[in-house]
Amino acid sequence: MQAHAKSANLDNTIIFNTCAVTAEAQRQARQAIRKAKRNSPDANIIVTGCAAQIDGHSFARMDEVNLVLGNEEKLQAQSYRSLDFGLTGEEKIQVNDIMSVTETAPQLIDGFGDRARAFVQIQNGCDHRCTFCIIPFGRGNSRSVPAGEIIAQINALVENGYKEVVLTGVDITAYGTDLPGNLTLGTLVQKLLTAVPDLPRLRLSSIDSIEIDEALIDTITSERRLMPHIHLSLQAGDNMILKRMKRRHLREHSLEFCAQMKQARPDIVFGADLIAGFPTETDEMFENTLTLVDQCDLTYLHVFPYSPRPGTPAARMPQVNGRVIRERATQLRTAGQNRLDKFLNRQVGTTCSALFETGISARSEHFALINLPDKGSPNFVSRIVPGTIADLKITATSNGQLQGISV
Repeated sequence: MQAHAKSANLDNTIIFNTCAVTAEAQRQARQAIRKAKRNSPDANIIVTGCAAQIDGHSFARMDEVNLVLGNEEKLQAQSYRSLDFGLTGEEKIQVNDIMSVTETAPQLIDGFGDRARAFVQIQNGCDHRCTFCIIPFGRGNSRSVPAGEIIAQINALVENGYKEVVLTGVDITAYGTDLPGNLTLGTLVQKLLTAVPDLPRLRLSSIDSIEIDEALIDTITSERRLMPHIHLSLQAGDNMILKRMKRRHLREHSLEFCAQMKQARPDIVFGADLIAGFPTETDEMFENTLTLVDQCDLTYLHVFPYSPRPGTPAARMPQVNGRVIRERATQLRTAGQNRLDKFLNRQVGTTCSALFETGISARSEHFALINLPDKGSPNFVSRIVPGTIADLKITATSNGQLQGISV
């Protein structure tokens, strides 16, 4: 997107790539747009992303906005050429029917600025219709990038010095269902690790444990280049709530999967998305989600206080009181912090391999943040070049992070 805008010689233009996961995300987007216009009154403003795709009319009505691009249009070079910034009202909207899109073109990116790791989109869209989620209407149905194009991109990134790649998408465990040849996420991972032997570290973004194939399980447990940090899209730990969410797994599946992976690869850690206060959630139902944190040994929690998205089935269900939602979210975050603290305390005294994100901070294979002594500290050695992988000795924990020194 940025490359297309630059090649079109767009001057004095600000592009907002919006999110639609929550109503709060859209509110913040509008707030940021108004602030940008106040700070740069002569700038042209383009709004794109999921919120623009789903609710383009609301952005088109903003006087600050000159153009609204859909999620397909934002990735097409022609969308940024010969733009007319003098349009008004509905004329500003250039958004197609995302459900009609059947292919995901690979975004051939050979670098990520000053970022230490690279992100490669292998899939877009989602065929599921969870009752709380608006994202399929912003991204469309599931579409996979062919394996050869993914491997070519990762080869280019490794040649440019990247030592860690993250495979991303909306529902990456659905990878390959629309491609010939019975490809799955697991077989893709096996192919690319074989085809790119010089890639030291590979990560997966959020996955749906009920959709994981045997090839992926085998690779997670046996391939050390696949990092031992798995983020799970769990959402809840109560079977009735999972049913009302229209999820595809039960509480028992989550417990079984986490136990199976821990037995096969004891050093693995789990992250998870959990929603607090989903409609109809009782205290007993919430307790089933809360106890899942300990029973699945969830180390990194992303806790979302439920907020209704207009147009979703969950928005029409009986809602939980807002104060109760906030209290439950706090309880989940506290439980998550306790699990994280226990994990971090176990790391003190160990030595780990870490990827430097800045000159004095790095991420372990388990994605724990490690801070090194800065200038002025008696243990300061020198700043490390971001993107470097080095061994660090963990000396202490502090505020949910690790402290370490070079070995």
